[in-house]
Amino acid sequence: MRPIVVLRPEPGASATAERARRLGLDVRCVPLFDVESIPWEAPEPGRFDGLLLTSANAVRRGGEALQRLRGLKVYAVGEATAAEARAAGFDVASSGEAGVDRLLGSLEPELRLLHLAGEDRTPTGAPAQDITAIAIYRAKPVEAPDLGELDGAVVLVHSPRAGRRMAELARTRGRTAIAAISSAAAEAAGDGWETVEAAERPTDEALLALAARLCNKPAP
Repeated sequence: MRPIVVLRPEPGASATAERARRLGLDVRCVPLFDVESIPWEAPEPGRFDGLLLTSANAVRRGGEALQRLRGLKVYAVGEATAAEARAAGFDVASSGEAGVDRLLGSLEPELRLLHLAGEDRTPTGAPAQDITAIAIYRAKPVEAPDLGELDGAVVLVHSPRAGRRMAELARTRGRTAIAAISSAAAEAAGDGWETVEAAERPTDEALLALAARLCNKPAP
């Protein structure tokens, strides 16, 4: 069985690695980014009906300013994000596993939402809600990550940004299979890899199911 390589930052890398080991997979973590906080000030909570959280990093890196917003309901993308919000004392009104656009499509159009986001984020489509975005964290590139593990492996790509950076840094591609969490992440990885496939759903579980299948195909 081929190894898998996880590129996402900590603590997500370790969480994915633990899920992979429970599936019997041989996993290595080579994070391409470190997540760090950005100084920010919380706006007046009364201006909003809820918080839109698209990453657990918004809770992990929100700092003291986040506490001012604890009275707002949370609309979260992904159960990991929802779990972090609950652990921090927030009331999670809704969560979805199919991406931010699908979540917003299920909500009331008149909602005023504060999106606590990363500095590098994928814009939402054309939401009916009134959304104000504030960047409160950023992904800082790791200097000279060791990508020697990629040759012959199945690489998990959790974001378009990770796909682009991997494509910039990788020296060889032909024996490396790419398992991407979304079609956007797969597209960002570029061409020349042994294979590039996107998970059926944008969840860690679906991504690992895809990786497990690819692991059983021998490298060329």
